[in-house]
Amino acid sequence: MSASAKRQIDDMDGLDDVTLVELARDRNEMAIRTIVRRHNQRLFRAARSILRNDGDAEDVVQASYVKAFTHLESFRGEAQLSTWLTRIALNEALGRVRRQRPTTGIEQIDIESGRGGAQVIAFPTMQTPLDPETEMSRMEVRQLLEQAVDELPALFRAVFVLRDIEGLSIEETAVQLALKPETVKTRLHRARRLLRTAIEAQMSGAFASLFPFDGARCVGMVDRVLARLQIME
Repeated sequence: MSASAKRQIDDMDGLDDVTLVELARDRNEMAIRTIVRRHNQRLFRAARSILRNDGDAEDVVQASYVKAFTHLESFRGEAQLSTWLTRIALNEALGRVRRQRPTTGIEQIDIESGRGGAQVIAFPTMQTPLDPETEMSRMEVRQLLEQAVDELPALFRAVFVLRDIEGLSIEETAVQLALKPETVKTRLHRARRLLRTAIEAQMSGAFASLFPFDGARCVGMVDRVLARLQIME
């Protein structure tokens, strides 16, 4: 990249998204590059949260940018650009899942990915033999999770263990603990929040570095999006 081009990009970095969109509508390459670089990480993580595969997520992000930049007239600025782009990426990812499994809906994806009413934490099992290094890593994860569960207040811990570890339904958990289903839901919500807080504290900010999408990968995405847009003109 020439020094002149770099200066132009640096200048673009100081612009807000609304201004960049106006420039991108006129096919300003530097504006498009800046938008892609600015929002790559969020879109990649959003897509990957549905697809759980780096390659598929990257394909979805590229398709999302192409769709966004060819339909910029539909962006009215009523929501933030990041919100609009993320929704496109999520829809693209969900569409890919549905094409692979036609009967799959968002509710089923929530269940399979551990949200909604499914298990939040998947405790390691011993279904297949593991090498010593993998087994040690798995043991460390299990110990971290067990410690976090043990430190939950008793009222929340019982609900969590029955619902998320044993897999009982809300109603079954309520019967076992002589509670109302609404109480079970409330305590389960609190337990999950407490667990997340405890685990994040143990990880000491490691979550922030998960699934990076920068450097050469980011630059490559910009170039591929621009190439696709030129083809479609």
